[in-house]
Amino acid sequence: MALWTAAEAVAATGGKTHGDWQVRGVSIDTRTLAKGDLFVALKDMRDGHDFVAQALENGAGAALVSRIPKGLPEDAPLLVVEDVLCALEALGRAARARMTGKVIGVTGSVGKTSTKEMLRSCLSGQGVVHAAEKSYNNHWGVPLTLARMPRETEFAVIEIGMNHPGEISPLAQMADLDVALITIVAPAHLEAFENIEGIAREKAAIFDGLRPGGTAIINGDLGVTPLLREIAPDGAQSFGRSDASDWHLLDAEQGPHATVCRARHAGEAVLFKISAPGKHFAMNGLAALAACVALGADLGQSVVNLGQWQPPQGRGQRHFLSLDGSDESLGIDLIDDAYNANPASVGAALDVLAGTGTSQPQGRRIAVLGDMKELGPTEADLHAALAQHPGLENIAKIHCVGPLMKHLHAALPSDRQGAWAETSEALAPEMRRLVHAGDVVMVKGSLSMKMALIVDAITKLSHSGQAKGKGHR
Repeated sequence: MALWTAAEAVAATGGKTHGDWQVRGVSIDTRTLAKGDLFVALKDMRDGHDFVAQALENGAGAALVSRIPKGLPEDAPLLVVEDVLCALEALGRAARARMTGKVIGVTGSVGKTSTKEMLRSCLSGQGVVHAAEKSYNNHWGVPLTLARMPRETEFAVIEIGMNHPGEISPLAQMADLDVALITIVAPAHLEAFENIEGIAREKAAIFDGLRPGGTAIINGDLGVTPLLREIAPDGAQSFGRSDASDWHLLDAEQGPHATVCRARHAGEAVLFKISAPGKHFAMNGLAALAACVALGADLGQSVVNLGQWQPPQGRGQRHFLSLDGSDESLGIDLIDDAYNANPASVGAALDVLAGTGTSQPQGRRIAVLGDMKELGPTEADLHAALAQHPGLENIAKIHCVGPLMKHLHAALPSDRQGAWAETSEALAPEMRRLVHAGDVVMVKGSLSMKMALIVDAITKLSHSGQAKGKGHR
């Protein structure tokens, strides 16, 4: 079945069509474009119009443009509009309007993508589920996710992010939400906000997109929880360790490869498992279960499905890297959390590392941390403050990357002070001497710090150059 026909796209966008075409998907990148996609010529880092010919040559079913690029054949299948981004937004709204299922929006300073993926797992088998494959949560990512949504979708999970004030509300309204979930409010993007209350108000703008009778779900353990309750509509649900939370987390026991959780809701016990170590995952899982119930999904099936979820790449995945082909037990446990970082998520990652056992008696717990970006005028203090994190007493060495992490490096006790380098490119070659068999190594930093280079360098220490599974040995 076609995702969009030319007539449907014209009706949604008010554009003019060249040819009678239909498409099966929507793409903004010729490198990942699939045959039959609508190529959207967005202007971002580069002008997508420069790649329209290539997209059509690669099998695009049509292209969404604001001008006709030179050199195209006269019969090229096009949808011509005044503004490409506005047209993509119109497609997103039209896709939302024609589907009869439920839509949940997820925002928060930490845990958006993990919670989105947990919801995808929880809802699988309970209906047709649609969610973005990546963290498409910004001004073009949300409409793109909506525009890709099949009309038969029964549950859609939309991740909504922000960098500056005023971004969340229009995206939430575009998604027209049945459930709106805030995972946590923490210091992140502080350079664009005066204080944590400003971040909380921006996150709470997701409630602007709730349909009448929709459900708001908030974290009940935060200093800004009263503010979120004040802004949220009547009937809001809360989750957390607080006794007052509607979904009350009683206990989360972290094991080597899983976290077993006990909670209570409406007077009933809720026992669930996350197939990854980390008490912060327990909180995300509890929020996901609360959202599933609000969406009308079955709680028991959601719990079973949640047990199958594992962290996405760069967000807490755990790998075992064998260093000796003759002895598979000699190796490094790598916790890949390299995708992004702020004080709350780094603290959670340090807790996971501190609670992880080593595979060999001589093994050490080692953290490799890169700069946390967009923290505003207190960024130096926020980095240095990590030296006071209680989990550090169980971590042998902390290696640091970046000018901001130099503040942490200076604040560390000398026996825990590892290497420091300006860039991940500079530190990556040193990993061969900095980690040894039996070590557990956690890598984390903001995306721009390219901490994935550190992950790659450690992975290449393996005798096969490949990680063994996803956290199992």
